Amino acid sequence: MSSNQKHSGIKSTLEFGPVIIFFLAYILFNRYDISLNIYGQTYEGFVLATTIFIPIILITTFLTWKLTGEVSKMQLFTAILVVVFGGMTILFNDDRFFKMKPTLVYFLFGFVLLVGLLRGKSYLESLMGTMLPMEREGWMIISRRITGFFFFLGLLNEFVWRTFSTEVWVYFKTFGLSIALFVFLASQFSVLSKYGDFGNDDKK
Repeated sequence: MSSNQKHSGIKSTLEFGPVIIFFLAYILFNRYDISLNIYGQTYEGFVLATTIFIPIILITTFLTWKLTGEVSKMQLFTAILVVVFGGMTILFNDDRFFKMKPTLVYFLFGFVLLVGLLRGKSYLESLMGTMLPMEREGWMIISRRITGFFFFLGLLNEFVWRTFSTEVWVYFKTFGLSIALFVFLASQFSVLSKYGDFGNDDKK
């Protein structure tokens, strides 16, 4: 296994690990009706799971930097939002703040990519070009598609957390969004095949 493959595996584990721990903590607290009363304020499963999630994502972000020598801007930005919105969730004992976080993340990423597209650029290429060599036209196509997809995910998250129960949202956040992103990326295989620059002499 190459060094890049090892780093990729470490990054994936450290990025997705905190989400799984949050999910398991919430299910445990919720199933056994575990709550904590502090100064007359009752903190239930979701908020308790959030108090676990915040330090874990900070630790895993640090470990990613320590073990691989780098942390992506996206991962760092996500960690900051977790601290901000998770902190507000705990401070006000209100799970709505944390549920809104994915909406903000997807809308912000979508907006940044949209600004790039309006300027005739693919910021996605600037971010991932060294990891995924591809012709400029391919990057522009994928950037347009993923911009729309990010806005769609933001709206979908708003619909789910405002319409369904907290438990449904936790399942949606843990598995639904991840599966949706995987399916979307898999659906772009034709673009990668057509415009990818992987040293294939047949394309010359």
